[in-house]
Amino acid sequence: MNMSDMTKKLYPVTGMHCAACAGNVEKIVRKQEGVENASVNLAAATLAVTYNPDIVSPQQLKEAVMKIGFDLIIDEDNSVQEQEEAEQSYYGQLKRKTIVAWIFALPVAVLGMFLMNVPGVNWWMLLLSLPVILYSGRSFYMNAWKQTLQRTSNMDTLVALSTSIAFLFSLFNTFYPEFWYSRGLEPHVYYEAATVIIAFVLVGKLMEEKAKGKTSTAIRKLMGLQPRTARVVKDGREEDILIAELQVGDKVSVRPGEQIPVDGVIVGGNTFIDESMISGEPIPVEKKQGDKVLAGTINQNGAFTMTAQKVGKNTVLAQIIRMVQEAQGSKAPVQRIVDKVTAVFVPVVLAVAVFTFLVWIVAGGADDFSYAMLSAVSVLVIACPCALGLATPTALMVGIGKGAESHILIKDAVALEQMRKVDTVVLDKTGTVTEGRPVVTGWLHDAGWQNEHKGILYAAELKSEHPLALAIVEALKKEGEKPALIDSFESRTGRGIVVTRGNKTFWAGSHRLLKDFGAGISDLLKGMVEDYEKSGKSLVYFGEGNTLLAVIAISDKIKDTSRQAVKQLKESGKYIVLLTGDGHLTAQNVAGEIDANRFISDALPVDKENVIKELQAEGRVVAMVGDGINDSQALARADVSIAMGKGTDIAMDVAMVTLMTSDLLLLPKAFKLSHKTVRLIHQNLFWAFIYNLIGIPVAAGILFPLYGILLNPMIASAAMACSSVSVVLNSLSLNWRKL
Repeated sequence: MNMSDMTKKLYPVTGMHCAACAGNVEKIVRKQEGVENASVNLAAATLAVTYNPDIVSPQQLKEAVMKIGFDLIIDEDNSVQEQEEAEQSYYGQLKRKTIVAWIFALPVAVLGMFLMNVPGVNWWMLLLSLPVILYSGRSFYMNAWKQTLQRTSNMDTLVALSTSIAFLFSLFNTFYPEFWYSRGLEPHVYYEAATVIIAFVLVGKLMEEKAKGKTSTAIRKLMGLQPRTARVVKDGREEDILIAELQVGDKVSVRPGEQIPVDGVIVGGNTFIDESMISGEPIPVEKKQGDKVLAGTINQNGAFTMTAQKVGKNTVLAQIIRMVQEAQGSKAPVQRIVDKVTAVFVPVVLAVAVFTFLVWIVAGGADDFSYAMLSAVSVLVIACPCALGLATPTALMVGIGKGAESHILIKDAVALEQMRKVDTVVLDKTGTVTEGRPVVTGWLHDAGWQNEHKGILYAAELKSEHPLALAIVEALKKEGEKPALIDSFESRTGRGIVVTRGNKTFWAGSHRLLKDFGAGISDLLKGMVEDYEKSGKSLVYFGEGNTLLAVIAISDKIKDTSRQAVKQLKESGKYIVLLTGDGHLTAQNVAGEIDANRFISDALPVDKENVIKELQAEGRVVAMVGDGINDSQALARADVSIAMGKGTDIAMDVAMVTLMTSDLLLLPKAFKLSHKTVRLIHQNLFWAFIYNLIGIPVAAGILFPLYGILLNPMIASAAMACSSVSVVLNSLSLNWRKL
């Protein structure tokens, strides 16, 4: 398949209960022609699918999933609302079924355990069991049958088999007790086992659903930032419309205290805007005509009119939400092991249950038939794969959600797991360690300098987007300079810019460009240039041909939190490398200020990538922290790429992790989050595996010959419910831990 023809979508899935359910949905979707990959997240109840829309449609995927008893929500515009409605409806049905199950299961349990010798009690238990089997447990049997038709199995298969065996055996003994009496045996009934198993499983599912709902609170909070309506200005009149109806180019009125509905640009009015929910910066930002504003941010004290530039799924907020959803739906490498286990789990359990039954019969004969059946039923009940299936995704959902709330956007589960292995952090200087708002602090003029050169420099730097160029433009603008006319412009990556005016060539850039043109620094300027470098200033050289005309000193203040962030990273065992295109003395000064272990100066983009390669060749696991655009080569090469951004500047396509604020202290927090989340995953998997390793043999009756202990199916169902809930609650504990 041609990758350019592929599209990737995230669809909510309804009706899944366990890891086997998720595996079956994955399997059926992957079988469809035109599908390249499919991945289901049980905790998020989502399907991430990469497919060719020319070969297979979302409707066909939906129909394939429905055949095995589940459903896909393919209406992208209302998918969140539909999923919430489906979840609420399912939770309501589950609650009703659970209440009904316990209303009838409790009296059945009392009759079966304390009044089993009362004449006619079996008929009473049968009547009380029917509502539990036919109403509360109906979905187990229907789903199990659908799975069987597709030659697959899941948790419903185990519950349906265990309860139907107990119920049908009891039904036979109620109608034909003589069959056992004639053989000198007691016709036992196990209605209480069948009904209480269903009741406990439903309680477990109910608690699970409630707890799983809490794992997606981060997404719900982000979605709560999206306004529902916008006030459009048409023909001088204001009209409230739904956000979905808003078009690019529409004029929108925003009043004080309101949320901004879409991304756009102010065309009238001035205000201050609280962008903390997007950028993490607590101080309101002044906005005037021509400035960009973002959806979800809050207008403070001024009314203004804006033109919509990005609407719907194209806004920065929508991109963040989509990124978090996709990250929560992704799979950590450790999940592949779990997927392989759960793919064969149910068939293996069925085999163990049959083996358990046969061993009891062979060892004890017909006299132990009841023990054999109860042990087989207990094995089927206790071996639910829910805990295994929820162990990884619930921890990931909580971890990635907590990161989003802390302004740490994690692209996928692989990044989260990889971060804990990082031992070396490479920091770009400008905008990462420094504030990224450089200002001109000094001019050194050499012989040949004339005032008219300022206009040429102004015109040249206007065409560059480099932060240092913007600082020079700002300084010349304040002096009232006007840009001169230039004939041509050339950008030289990592070096600077070259322009022509008439038959003269002018250039501005780093000392590399100075060397390229063979220009030298006069003895008069040499000492002052060294002083500037020693004080940590960046230098831009400006010249004509092989003559240096001026040196511009630019200062970019080191962030107050950079030193503290580096200190915390070093305390956690990280090796810190500072990477910059500045000269040796400037790099040395900044590295000393933040106490980096090592610094690399004069680095072009390709040099930055080579530095990453060299560190990896030393056996280091490297995280690169940059702006995500200028450092794209190095970011792509690093084991973990981390972009510093402020909303619109986040490089989501480049970086695995984006720190939404300018505060470098988020970096050690991101590493802590990775360690805590991966530790949670390992804890969850350990307890899920241990639970099954211990529970299945005990349920099979391994302790009976030695201690006379036999696990009642009712206790097995309670233990199964507790295992799933405990895994989810353990994951949720991350919400209460400090980073």
